[in-house]
Order: sequence, then C-alpha cells, then structure tokens
Amino acid sequence: MILSLCVALPAAASAQEAGIVIVDQERMFQQSLYGQRILDEIDRRSASLASENREIEAELVAEERALTDLRSTLETEEFRLRAAAFDEKVTRIRASQDAKARALSRVQEEARQEFVRLVEPILSQMLDGIGASILLDRRVVLSAGPEADITDRAIARIDTAIGPGEDLPHLDPAPGDGPPEPSAPDLGGASD
Repeated sequence: MILSLCVALPAAASAQEAGIVIVDQERMFQQSLYGQRILDEIDRRSASLASENREIEAELVAEERALTDLRSTLETEEFRLRAAAFDEKVTRIRASQDAKARALSRVQEEARQEFVRLVEPILSQMLDGIGASILLDRRVVLSAGPEADITDRAIARIDTAIGPGEDLPHLDPAPGDGPPEPSAPDLGGASD
C-alpha cells in the first residue's frame, strides 16, 4: 500500500514563504532507516517462506511419486483412500502456507501504517518550521520546482527522530487465517 499523508496546518505563511511543499511518500519510506529495516526484514521473511515452499513442494512431489509407485501393488480401494489422504494433506499445507503469506503481507501493511503514524507529527513540525501550510504527495502534483520538494529533509528528520524503529512482530498466521500445518499421514512407505 502506498502511504497516504496530507497534513494541513493553519495558513500562517504566504505562498512565497513555501506555503505548499511536497514529499515523495514512497521514497520517504524506502530511504528512511525505518523503511529500509522494514523492507529488508520483509525481503528476508519472503525469501525464507519461498525456500520453505520449495522444500515442501519437493517433499510432496517425492511423496506423490512413492504413492504412484505403490499403485500397482495396492487394492483399488486402498489406493483411493491413500490418494484422498494425500490430496487432503496437500490442501491443508497449501492453506497453511497461504496463511503465512497473508500474515507477512499484514505485517508489512501494519509496519507502513505505523510509519505514517510516527512521521505525521515530524512532518507537522517541519511545516511549522518552514512556514508551510500544506503538504502534498508528489504523485498528486503535476509540476513543482525543486525547492518545493522536502523529501530529503523529511528523511533526515525522520531518521533522527525514530531511527530504524523496533523489530517486526513474529509471523504467526492470525487466528482464522488457515489451519496449522498438519502432520503427514502414513502412506505406507512414502516419504513425508
């Protein structure tokens, strides 16, 4: 989600005194110490989840092969039951991994919202200090001189005020996000 900030203060300064200034919200997040830490942590967690998904996929492929190899030695009903159990296991694992991905997205969204909450008073103080009354996101401005963009100053002020922030919460899926990862059913010699 792109951050949404618009801070308006009582008009105490004339337009000549920088009454309207702009920031690039995405750059402000990405280049601040806080945003860089969040993005690095999300990237690390995403890579870990992708690696976990690849491992699970390899295990399931091996298990499916083992089940297929058993097909010729099993009664039709026994094979059908084992195949149904395997399909159920795959569905549960997929739901569990999807819940982890949703939890990661939720953590990232919450971290961005926290960033907005933390920087609003900092930006308000900046506006007071420079005599500006309106702060706009660069995306809504068609044209502005470079002196109107206070993004670099905002990043420096944010870094001084909040630094990298605190660690992100643990990535447990929220209740109702999906079932916990199941234990593997015994498929008679198939690897888990």
